Amino acid sequence: MSRGPGEGPDVVTTVDQPVDVLLSDGSTVGLRPIRPQDAPEIVAMHGRFSERTRYLRYFSPYPRIPERDLRRFVTVDHRDREAFVVLVGDRIVAVGRYERLGPAAPEAEVAFVVEDAHQGRGIGSVLLEHLADAAGRAGIGHFVAEVLPTNGAMLRVFADFGYQVQRQFADGVVHLTFPIAPTEATLAVQRGREHRTEARSIARLLTPRGVAVYGASATGQGVGAAVLGHLRDGGYPGAIVPVHPSARTVAGLPAYPSAADAGVDVDLAVVAVPPDAAAGVVADAAAAGAHGLVVISAGFAEAGPAGAAAQRALVRAAHAAGMRVVGPNCLGVANTDGRVRLNATLAPVLPAPGRVGFFSQSGVFGVALLAEAQRRGLGLSSFVSAGNRADVSGNDLLQFWQDDPGTDVILLYLETFGNPRKFARLVRRIGRDKPVVALASLARPVGSGVAPTLDEAAVGALFAQSGVIRVDTVAELLDVGTLLANQPLPAGGRVGVVGNSSALTGLAATACAGQGLTVAAGYPHDVGPHAGAAAFTAALAGAAADDGVDALVAVFAPPLPGQLTVEEADFTAAVAAAVTGGKPTVVTFLAGRVPVGLPAYPSVEEAVRALGRVGRYADWLRRDPGTPPELTGVDRAAGQAALRGDAADAAALLAAYGIEVVGSAPAGTVDEALAAAGRLGWPVALKAAAPGLRHRLDLGAVRLDLADPVALRRAYADLAAAFGADVLVQPMVPPGVACVVELREDPAFGPVVGFGLGGVATELLGDRAWRAVPLTDRDAAELVDEPRASPLLHGHRGADAVDRAALADLLLRVGRLADEQPRVRSLTLNPVLARPDGVSVLHAAVGVGTAGARPDTGPRRL
Repeated sequence: MSRGPGEGPDVVTTVDQPVDVLLSDGSTVGLRPIRPQDAPEIVAMHGRFSERTRYLRYFSPYPRIPERDLRRFVTVDHRDREAFVVLVGDRIVAVGRYERLGPAAPEAEVAFVVEDAHQGRGIGSVLLEHLADAAGRAGIGHFVAEVLPTNGAMLRVFADFGYQVQRQFADGVVHLTFPIAPTEATLAVQRGREHRTEARSIARLLTPRGVAVYGASATGQGVGAAVLGHLRDGGYPGAIVPVHPSARTVAGLPAYPSAADAGVDVDLAVVAVPPDAAAGVVADAAAAGAHGLVVISAGFAEAGPAGAAAQRALVRAAHAAGMRVVGPNCLGVANTDGRVRLNATLAPVLPAPGRVGFFSQSGVFGVALLAEAQRRGLGLSSFVSAGNRADVSGNDLLQFWQDDPGTDVILLYLETFGNPRKFARLVRRIGRDKPVVALASLARPVGSGVAPTLDEAAVGALFAQSGVIRVDTVAELLDVGTLLANQPLPAGGRVGVVGNSSALTGLAATACAGQGLTVAAGYPHDVGPHAGAAAFTAALAGAAADDGVDALVAVFAPPLPGQLTVEEADFTAAVAAAVTGGKPTVVTFLAGRVPVGLPAYPSVEEAVRALGRVGRYADWLRRDPGTPPELTGVDRAAGQAALRGDAADAAALLAAYGIEVVGSAPAGTVDEALAAAGRLGWPVALKAAAPGLRHRLDLGAVRLDLADPVALRRAYADLAAAFGADVLVQPMVPPGVACVVELREDPAFGPVVGFGLGGVATELLGDRAWRAVPLTDRDAAELVDEPRASPLLHGHRGADAVDRAALADLLLRVGRLADEQPRVRSLTLNPVLARPDGVSVLHAAVGVGTAGARPDTGPRRL
């Protein structure tokens, strides 16, 4: 899964911490800063350059690198001078560098060169991303470059990146200057490349020309033999190459000691050997030209520290050879396309071909999922089980399925989130075209942030914000997937319920209310237990044609024996003929055959629940997602300066994002409190300084409207006796509705912003609304109006309505801060007083730590 380095030192690429990146063809290469020991490899790479490549890079034939130049090339300070090398295996195939134009200059010259055999693979773009990121962290704001007019490829790299490039032609050279700070344009280009590279890397795994199988025993026993048999019996048309050290045939197929010995194109290697034999398999598969590994074997990270080390070594070796890894400890991969028919899994039989892409993190659980999908007749387009998810993840599959013409619906079973911000970003985008249904664990790791983790309702709201149809059970996952795969989306929430049992139609009506659906006017329609197929057909057809109905629920109870003739009792044909009006239909048949193509459920409640889930997704699609608005008064650099060291200057940090906190002064004696009040201006408020008490009017920890020294002395004596001598003195502001704004780091969604009204009751009930960062204008507006107590903001019982636009602006600024300052792990503004004329922030608490993992920004990496 592609990652970005964020902004913290723990994710910066260093000599000792190289990264792997995907190229435009979906293969992997390594990238790291140059080091003096690279001199021989740099000379060797230079020797492999064509004369044209040397001339375009150095503006001269430059047949060899002089010793003085070589020392300078490989010796950099990683600040004013930086250079990155790209490696295929152990061989350097490209180098890119920048050099600052003078001490503390804001500009640097950038240049890079790629070996001829690897040009056109997107290496130049990757180098430019990483060089710009490193230069930005070094305080460099612009790159300059000199390019020969005939070097069209290099000019395109700069032009296609989204930078605002200024060109000037002089002395036979094109001089380029451009700012390197990330913009919406550069981000869009970078994410477009990320999408294409990840999708291509998965496409190569799912459409192999040939498959090598390692670890299949000649006796037919064991995991490897099982996968080999399923691959063979599934009708895979490509070459199948069992690799065995001694056997000549395995499972009736010619076997070879090495995959390359087969003399065929091998794109995929299925690995079922013990961890200590994996290194040899990687080398053998790479020699045969494989693009990816599917590692079925267990005994890796799930087995303990030694297994985790073996897993890391496996992935490093695979990436060095240009390959991606599915697993280890996985079920396998499958593609039901009739041209591929790939069953490289432990499941003996796959579901029928269909339009649903299925990702399962669990291997064993995946077998049950596939079996249940087959039982329900849910057709799949492709299936991937990631197991330990050492490399390929659900995000990679989302990238592939987004453009896959054979996939219309995406089902995910997720146990953990590897890159939460990226997941939220991808599903927001992909969900606009293809529904994403997720069964995701709500287990929140202890200690995942400095703030408490979110409750179930909050997590559900975050999924809904991203357009994900979240379900709670495997049955629901397949219930919703079956409905989406076979029926159109509802145009609204009005449901026509038709049945032949008053009890069942009543249950359906009650279930609709529970799912937020509205029973349409004139429904439920009970045709009665004596109605035959014709009457049932007429009722359903009428509901399907009713302009006041957006979706149908058909419920059928079996008639009493002998009550209807055979003709009258053919309800299966009746339902199939009636529901052809383009409206989604769910059915519960307690007897008889279910019409083909109609989602059928064993109970009315399950049918309506699936319809409710899909209805909420359709409603999300109809809503304008909003846009991240431009905010004035934001100074990112000033915000970073407020976070120097292990603490934060909360007032300065918030001021950098246009958020003013009403000033306050600490005091430890009554005389200090009097002096502070004189400086701040009367009247003042006096608050107990201990955390958790500064807004607790209900506990008597806050005294307001102290207009003179006499009142302050009396209030101070009371507070000191009850809560201690330390207090805060703050000038009074006009009253308003008390609100709370929070920022937390969630393990499934990254930074999230919460909003609610203040007070013990709302805190006790957990009345908070949450949205994932980055926030759009619509997100902020919904945050303000979503809490159950939000009517207090609209003017409750004759009170004046508050300035909700000012609250939304405050939330947007907190969201921007969260997005740009990964060291801020938590933030609480409490209380925030909302009034008709604006808002006042009375107190801010900031939690700072090591930069939170933000693997969705910065240059691409695996």
